[in-house]
Amino acid sequence: MKEIKLGDNKIYLGDSKKVLQELPGESVDMIMTSPPYWALRDYRNKKQLGLEPDFNEYISKLCDIFDEVKRVLKKQGTCWVNIGDTYYSKSGNDFKDDRLRGHKAIECGLARANQARGLGLLPSKCLTLIPFRFAIEMVKRGWILRNTIIWYKTNCMPSSAKDRFTVDFEYLFLFAKNKKYYFKTQREPHQNKSIARTRYRWNGHREKKSSFEGMDISKMCHPDGRNKRAVWTINTNSFRGAHFAVYPEKLCEIPISAGCPKNGIVLDPFFGAGTTGLVALKQGKRFIGIDLNASYIRLAKRRIFDGGK
Repeated sequence: MKEIKLGDNKIYLGDSKKVLQELPGESVDMIMTSPPYWALRDYRNKKQLGLEPDFNEYISKLCDIFDEVKRVLKKQGTCWVNIGDTYYSKSGNDFKDDRLRGHKAIECGLARANQARGLGLLPSKCLTLIPFRFAIEMVKRGWILRNTIIWYKTNCMPSSAKDRFTVDFEYLFLFAKNKKYYFKTQREPHQNKSIARTRYRWNGHREKKSSFEGMDISKMCHPDGRNKRAVWTINTNSFRGAHFAVYPEKLCEIPISAGCPKNGIVLDPFFGAGTTGLVALKQGKRFIGIDLNASYIRLAKRRIFDGGK
């Protein structure tokens, strides 16, 4: 494990689970992360997550990491996880990354799954339901699932599939460690029809009053907007120099604003290009990042120093 300090912030080079085991308990305020998806990309590291022989093993290993995440998270903390799905293929031809086609570990796992019963058996072309399997296992391990947020991507990559619709969204799960947790309400503009519907409400006066006195203040719209909905329209964006998936800053801005107090610490156990750390700094918060790949950490450092440019 190698520690890199950037002022009050830290980046660790190493295996996420092992690094987390070295961190003190209840020391971070929130988690914002996106783990490697199963069978979608080969990051060229023997210790990487996502190339397990079958998805059940992937879910188990991933949730083992989040067991340690839960330990280092403060009692009032929240954990936000962006995770995507993939299609099951007996041949491996549906895998997104060409380098995964014929990958020995996955190929072996697919063959084994084809012979298995129960959850291991999926028909070819079927969604593996990774996000839901992950969420269910997290709840079994003591997490409280508070929201399933839909990240709707208006500029998603077109699909070559001719027998299904193009997938233009991903999931973002909000987990809490305990029933009572830190959460700063996020608001968005009211719809015009909502404003019109609540503009005037009778407050019980029979005699004629001025328009202001006739209003029921408790029925009026909140001046800062309505409580934010759980479908977020956020475009994907590319980052120069990155040859792997980078989630957009806007996807981090809302969770970090909602889940981390001022001067709090945001942890990302799959740091990648450092988007989580970059957004945390912009909001006046601190961060801890962990990644297995030294080249990604160099990329993240450069990006943070450049302010995300």
